[in-house]
Order: sequence, then structure tokens, then C-alpha cells
Amino acid sequence: MAQAAATGPTLAVIAREAGVSVPTASKVVNGREDVAPETRRRVSEALERLGYVRRPRFDAVRSNGLVDVVVHSLATSWSGAVLHGVEEAAHEAGFEIVVSAGLTRVRGGRPERGWFDRLCARGTSGVLFNLAELSPTQYTWLEQHRIPYVMIDPAVDPPPGVPSVGASNWAGGVSATEHLLALGHQRIAAIGGFRRKVCSSARIAGYRSALAAAGVRVRTEYIRYGNFSPDLGYLRTLELLDLPEPPTAVFVCSDPMALGAFRALAERGVRVPDDISVVGFDDLPEAGWANPGLTTVRQPLSEMAATAVRTLIRMMDGEVPESTRTELSTRLVERASTAPPKG
Repeated sequence: MAQAAATGPTLAVIAREAGVSVPTASKVVNGREDVAPETRRRVSEALERLGYVRRPRFDAVRSNGLVDVVVHSLATSWSGAVLHGVEEAAHEAGFEIVVSAGLTRVRGGRPERGWFDRLCARGTSGVLFNLAELSPTQYTWLEQHRIPYVMIDPAVDPPPGVPSVGASNWAGGVSATEHLLALGHQRIAAIGGFRRKVCSSARIAGYRSALAAAGVRVRTEYIRYGNFSPDLGYLRTLELLDLPEPPTAVFVCSDPMALGAFRALAERGVRVPDDISVVGFDDLPEAGWANPGLTTVRQPLSEMAATAVRTLIRMMDGEVPESTRTELSTRLVERASTAPPKG
């Protein structure tokens, strides 16, 4: 992703000066005919007045203002929050989005050629990958075709130089655990997501750090892993309840898993928060709908997505991101699912 540093005004600056969208300014720069004469005049004057120097980044076909967004699924409120942030930021910048779901799977170490071929055919200006884990072949394909891209909350650490936007997962794990410690809990369990995913491992690391800082022993039997689904949250909670000394509190590393934990606790007649406290992670809408309301760590999903869009637009204009990793802060949202332990 390394490029020469950009100099002079960006295309976004030209667009603001001329009172047009970035895609319209791009059309003028690339000699497209579908621009009104008066608009072309204003853009051309702004280009000359501000001394814009064209940075040859894309083929001319990639100036149509389309941004592709690849999400893991369309069936979750998690993806809905991400798409909301993408849509707002893209609309503000004058770009249109194309949404694809679950199309970054790798077969035999090779990308799914059909989707990537369509990417080129429609002249996409850039791509946002959400929760994706691309193969080396896919990264190479994107570089060879000179298509800029940004990862939103990547599943694993991307290669050096690949821009990504995420949340401060470690700090979120610390704040969730410190909240339970402050209430007086000592027997605190944690249910992580996929063990190898960056966000999950960071949240569990934060949990461990908070316990260590408080002088509380980390009990290996209290740490379980799932896959961010309610079903695994349900099963892992049952396992914790079956321990000889069950925890009095549990930090569950996603709201859907926490709701699965609620179901397991209800089936066993364990009351929240009277008998056990529960903290989630995400602050999805369903966290507030739960009974009791779920105390959880809010990660700013829409803001993360909007930041990724703005980063991508700057890259499409030839700029190099100052940092390849952007982390937005998390914060604890206290509701009714946590309380001091009994006794």
C-alpha cells in the first residue's frame, strides 16, 4: 500500500472549492463528458486556482463514485450498524455503495473470481471489507489491480501497510472487568469469541490484565471460547455453571453471546443480577431490549465504518494514511445486569 506522499490540494478540497461532489470533480479531472458546462467551468477554475496536480492512481473507468462494501452477513444488527455508518459517510461525500455479503471466502487458496471480476467490471473506486480475513492471493489481486481498500475490524491482523479501523478492544475488556471488580466480584469468568480473532483475543487480554492489576488470580477454568453466536454463549455458560465453584460474574465478549448466556441462566433458575452479574460487548440495540438490560461495552460501530469510508476516499484521491491502524475508544454502558455479589 506504500505510495509517494501527496502534495498540493486534494480532490476533496477542489470539490469543496467548486461546490460539487468528489465524484463530479473526478469526472472533470478525468475528462468525462457527463458534466454540465457550468459545473465543468467551476471545477476547472478551482483546479487551476489551487494548483491541483493529478495523481495517476486509477484507470479512468474507476471514477464513477462507487464504493463496494463487503460484510459478513446482512442478518445481524452488527452489520446494520456498520452499513449505517458507511451509508451516511458515503452519501455525505457523494459516493454510492454496493453491498455484498459473505463473498470473501477462499477456495483452494484462490479468491472467488466471479466477485472480483464484477468488481473490475463495474469500475469500483474502492472497497471496504468488514470482519474479513483475506488470503495472500486476494491481497495481491487488489494491489495488482490498483484498487484501494480499508479493513473494518479485520478478523486477523492484515499485512503491514494495509489500513484498518477498529475499536479499543483491550481497553474494553479492562473496563468490563474493572466494573465487576469494583462491585466486589472476585470469581469472574470470561467467554471469548473465536480464539484466533484479533478482537476476541484483545478483549480476553484486557480481562486478564484487569484481574492481574487487582491481584485476583486468573482461573483457567473460568475462560471459555465460543464463536460470537447466542448458541455458544448458551453452551459455555452452562459449562461455567457446572463447575464445582461457579463464577459470580461473567464477562461475555459479544452481546449475542451474552443473550445466549441469559437463556442458559434462566433455564437453570439463576437470576441476573441477583445470583450472577453479566457484562456484554458491542452495545447492539438488543442489549437495551434485554430483561434485565445488559450492561455492556459500547464499540462505536457506525463511527468505525464512517472513519473507514473517509480513509478510503482520501486513498482514492492519492493520499497515504498517516497511520495504517485507527482505533476508536470504547466505553462501558451500565444497565441492570450487574450488581454486587450476594453475601
